[in-house]
Amino acid sequence: MELRQLRYFIAVAEEMNITRAAERLHMTQPPLSRQLQMIEEEIGLPLFERGARPLRLTEAGRVFYAQARRLVEQADELAPLTRRLAQLSERIVIGFVPSSMYGALPDVIRAFRERAPNVELSLIEMFTLEQLGALKGGRIDVGFGRLRFDDDQLVREALIEEKLIAALPAGHRCADPAVPITLAELAADTLIVYPSTPRPSFADQQLSALRDGGLTPAAVHEVRELQTALGLVAAQVGVSLVPEGVEGVRVRGIVYRRLPEPVATSPIIMSRRLHDEGSATALFCRLARELFAQAQGPAGV
Repeated sequence: MELRQLRYFIAVAEEMNITRAAERLHMTQPPLSRQLQMIEEEIGLPLFERGARPLRLTEAGRVFYAQARRLVEQADELAPLTRRLAQLSERIVIGFVPSSMYGALPDVIRAFRERAPNVELSLIEMFTLEQLGALKGGRIDVGFGRLRFDDDQLVREALIEEKLIAALPAGHRCADPAVPITLAELAADTLIVYPSTPRPSFADQQLSALRDGGLTPAAVHEVRELQTALGLVAAQVGVSLVPEGVEGVRVRGIVYRRLPEPVATSPIIMSRRLHDEGSATALFCRLARELFAQAQGPAGV
């Protein structure tokens, strides 16, 4: 069975209409129908329910569709990945979520530039979910994100568990260091979370920090970026939970407060491709391990 036949089947399965699928594939209906028949004959099972309008997949068809999509996606990633690996000039591309720049990552970047001045280093801001496709497609070499995920094509290392702290408007009742602060107090306010999309994201970690304690925020306000969240906190729209590294970002009208133990945390996870670590990537990853460990301190203190 050829890759093009899988593309034919996928188009019909997604459109659930031969005519629309043929238009999508820029071909006529008769040859498309023949290709579907050939696929079913080779498999020995019907993939579409006979006589159903619109078309419906059989159970075998649904299984075949899932596997066909996986194979086609891997094939589509193969060419750019091969081109990337074939480049002779030393170059490394790093993907990162914005909040990782408030911790040890800038130190890692500086140290790498000092140790490997002849290697071209590119930095691309992207969400964790975007990093997955970029890694597998060869568009980036290392990613720094905050979400845990499983993918047998990637190696992931949790470099640090960063405590979450409260970002409060200056006039908030808990902004005074003498006033005890609890998650229950924060739940009484509007919780500003970010990023709103794509999900899952750090926003879900913010919400889980309350929900794990049986708490529900009075209201939730979703925004795209950390800076927007901080701006809304300063405007007294609500409160937010942010990584402790953000405490170094001074915004007029915002007070940061440490939360009582046990404190919710958010990891910074370094990801790279399995069995693909050139000398530049290996050096960058080693520096990241060392400098993030130094930033965390002994025993995570």
